[in-house]
Order: sequence, then structure tokens, then C-alpha cells
Amino acid sequence: MFKLIPALLAAALAASLSPAAHATDAARDSGQVKNVVLVHGAFADGSGWRPVYDDLTARGYRVSIVQNPLTSLADDVAATRRLLDRQDGPAILVGHSWGGTVITEAGVHDKVAGLVYVSALAPDAGETTAQQYTGFAPTPEFVIETSADGYGFISPAKFKAGFAHDTTDADVAFLRDSQVPINMSAFGTVLTNAAWRSKPSWAVIATEDKAFDQAMLIHMAERIEARITRVSASHAVFMTQPKVVADTIDRAAREATQYAK
Repeated sequence: MFKLIPALLAAALAASLSPAAHATDAARDSGQVKNVVLVHGAFADGSGWRPVYDDLTARGYRVSIVQNPLTSLADDVAATRRLLDRQDGPAILVGHSWGGTVITEAGVHDKVAGLVYVSALAPDAGETTAQQYTGFAPTPEFVIETSADGYGFISPAKFKAGFAHDTTDADVAFLRDSQVPINMSAFGTVLTNAAWRSKPSWAVIATEDKAFDQAMLIHMAERIEARITRVSASHAVFMTQPKVVADTIDRAAREATQYAK
């Protein structure tokens, strides 16, 4: 009888494992990337990723969220690299908006297996973020007010129309009132690296995004040869369409090895 105890304990332990744990083990066994690092954009913080985080962790992914200081490109890249250093294996690096510039620079990290741009900027090495807007239509509903010290906020009066017209008034109010300003000089910083040149990329384009001209988003995604998903959403697509964003990240995790450059 005592010989049966180890076997019974092993069986009980296996039965107690959550579906997420089984999914993580399956991902590891199949070679699928199991780590995801999420990078927020300007005027927000990492808490906006909560719906995407919940979806991905339920699928068995280990998700980390960068809290960008938004004080400079170098500082945001350092914050991102700090979390990448902590990953226990390959990771999918995801950026929203300004976060796209950050992952473009930081994504050359050796633990990055693929990049996901969520209505995000995608400069090349030798370019600035500000240059990406050249030749594209203006965005009159996305109004940035710059303070005397050089930090930018989205105009409170224009916040809903420009950033998150498809959320509730309560959510818009919270986003508006919890804004994290960005040092506007960051948009003029020249990138040293363009990770999309060496890492496979995916892009989610919000078709109702008022922060960017649609032609600009499409141009950037096509230039980096991203596999594109379009969804009807505002600039706050990470909050309003979390399943679409999570599905794209999941696809990147499954396909990163296949498309490795």
C-alpha cells in the first residue's frame, strides 16, 4: 500500500494544476513563446493593459508590464530592457502608440522573439518619432498641450474624441484625469536601432484611431512587413478591443519561430 502513496500524490498534484499551467507547459514543450512584455504609450500608464493581461494570463502566458517614466526615449528603453532581462526565455514585445518607438529601439534585446505594434509608431534607425508624421494628414481631434517644462498632456476638452471615444464616460474621465505626461523632446530623439529589421512583426491597426492618420499607420505597418490585423476601435484599442489585441499577441507567440528573420 505504501508503494502507492507516491503515485497517488503525483496524480493528485497533476489534477490540481490549473488550465493556465497546462497551457504554459504545452507552450514550453512545443517551442511556443510563453512570455509577453507590454509597453504602454504616452499619456497613459501600464494599468490600461489590464484587460489584455487578464486574457493572456488566462491562456497561460507569463505577462510583464513596463511602467515607462516617459521622461526620455533612453529612460523608457531602459525600463523595458529591465523587464526583458528578467524573462526566463524568449518573449513577445508589445508596444502601443509611443510604445512602438520604445520596442523598436529596445527590441534588439536577445530575449525578444517578435514584436507586436498596437496602433503604434515604428521608426527606422536614424529616424525620429516626429518624422513619422511628415506627409500625412493632421489629427485635429488629438490635441496636445505642452507645459512650460516641455511635458505634454492631451487636451482635457478633446480627450474623449481624440483618445477613447468608444469607452464609457466614466472610463474616459479616469484616463483623462490620470494622464502621464511625456517629455515632448522624446519625439525628436534619433533611434539607434530598428528591431523590426531583424525580428518578425505583427500590427493591430485601430481603424477609428484619431491620434494618427490611417494612411500613416498602414504605411508604417507595411514598411516593417508586419502581419496586419484591423479592428474598429479608438486609439484606446488596448482597452476597448482587448481580445483582438490578445489574439494577435497569441498569434505572434505561436508564429515567431516560423517568421524569424
